[in-house]
Amino acid sequence: MTTVLVLTGIGFACAAIIYCANIVLPHKVQGLEKTEEIANALPGMNCGACGHPGCFAYAQALAKNPDLISQSPCAVVLQDAEGLERLEKALGVSIDASQMSKRALIHCNGNSEIVYDYSGIRTCKAALQLLKGYRKCPYACLGLGDCLEACPQSAISIDEEKQVAVVDVEKCNGCGLCVAECPQKLIELVPEGTKIAFLCSYKPLRDIPGREKCDFGCIHCRKCYKACEYEAVVWRKEEAIPEFDIEKCTLCYKCIDECPNNTLASFTRVKAAV
Repeated sequence: MTTVLVLTGIGFACAAIIYCANIVLPHKVQGLEKTEEIANALPGMNCGACGHPGCFAYAQALAKNPDLISQSPCAVVLQDAEGLERLEKALGVSIDASQMSKRALIHCNGNSEIVYDYSGIRTCKAALQLLKGYRKCPYACLGLGDCLEACPQSAISIDEEKQVAVVDVEKCNGCGLCVAECPQKLIELVPEGTKIAFLCSYKPLRDIPGREKCDFGCIHCRKCYKACEYEAVVWRKEEAIPEFDIEKCTLCYKCIDECPNNTLASFTRVKAAV
């Protein structure tokens, strides 16, 4: 009988402790409600393109630092007006999607000569392990589609004629997953308002003995730079390649017309150009 009474007393005591704890302790972890509100405004794809392991982890980071949205935006939300409005409300900040939206640009013109037959695993990463790839240019797109497999928007395809990956800028949302997948580091996220596409990645300072640039890449002649009347083409001396000022460029096409190797193209017509 004594044992029963002792156990009963212990039970009541534990129940009392739990009851008091339930009243005194907060029902939710501090900041969790804010994190959940932000997470509900995110797509829930957990793609990792924002640099975080998933949407909830990204929401936690945003809850602590709302300004992170400008440094590491969610590309999917930027394309969704309603989702963007919800995220703005959750963060308490104004988001200018036009300033943050990006698109993928592949710096290769394709058609680089094949120097040996490759019969290994059909991925760019695998092919690159053998003598820097099987094309004449050691920095050429290998066209095996690692980036294509990574794209959740089906915005990348392989030009069968030139054996180069091309991006449909209408489908691309700038998530950046393809950037990480390209072993040649040919893909760059550029502002949505980009007007001129530079379709080459070969730089004189990166010459490799025994390998050459292809016949379709930049020859560093500076004709595009000299042709521009609006100072929209800037020549990067260190790498001997051009870059283009979006604000100054009028898309007059003079730099494109002057390029002897068709290494430049209108960014919005890249797919047709390559």
